[in-house]
Amino acid sequence: MFRFLKNLWSYRRYITRSASAELHSEIADSYLNWLWWVIEPLCFMLIYTFVFGILFQRGQEYFATFVFLGLTVWEFFNRMLTSSVKILRENRELVSKVYVPKYVLLASKSLTYLFKMAISFGLALGLMAVQGVPFRAKILLVLPIILVLYLVTFGLSLFLIHLGVLFSDMQNLVTIGLRMVFYMSGVFYNIRRLAQHVADGQLAFWMIRANPVAFCMDEVRKAMLEARGPSWEGLLIWLAIGIVLVWLGAALIHKNENTYAKII
Repeated sequence: MFRFLKNLWSYRRYITRSASAELHSEIADSYLNWLWWVIEPLCFMLIYTFVFGILFQRGQEYFATFVFLGLTVWEFFNRMLTSSVKILRENRELVSKVYVPKYVLLASKSLTYLFKMAISFGLALGLMAVQGVPFRAKILLVLPIILVLYLVTFGLSLFLIHLGVLFSDMQNLVTIGLRMVFYMSGVFYNIRRLAQHVADGQLAFWMIRANPVAFCMDEVRKAMLEARGPSWEGLLIWLAIGIVLVWLGAALIHKNENTYAKII
């Protein structure tokens, strides 16, 4: 873990500059420029709000914000895992010619996704004001929740970096797996409310607690929409799991990174 943190610090300028360059390249040839970072999440929110809020009449209070927060958490998780599988193959020339700790590439990528998530949370605050959601100090409790989400996602992504090099079909498997997780995470429905209608409360408990993205999504909504404190026990458990995942994932990459350039 010490080597991992030392490398991240040593390559901090590369990480930030690479993330900045990628963000600029995304909008270089676009007429709308940075507005796409706002338009994209808003469009997804409008689509899901219409389909599940109007057509299916879920009856969830502040449904547009509810969906938007779910999409914000999900998009970070989804983008991180999806990009990690192919990150070394996409940077084949860099990996084969220059030594860079492989997770540095992931750290740089994660900054771009954190930036976009920050924009989405800013939009969520505006949407809350439009819908009349009360603003309370407990909104700030979103910060430790996002930290836990980041650690767990980064740790899982480290393993996918390794597997993505070894197995060419890993991208397809991850896509299928994430599609299933998406529908089980309550992006557009309230897991607690749904589970209580079909079974006892234990189903909702395990659907949320055993799924890190569902857990963080639920905690973010509790803090921002219900002004409720998070489950500190659950956060500490997932924080510990995230640290272990990062530690084991970094060790796995340290052990095998000399072979990656030969394989890709």
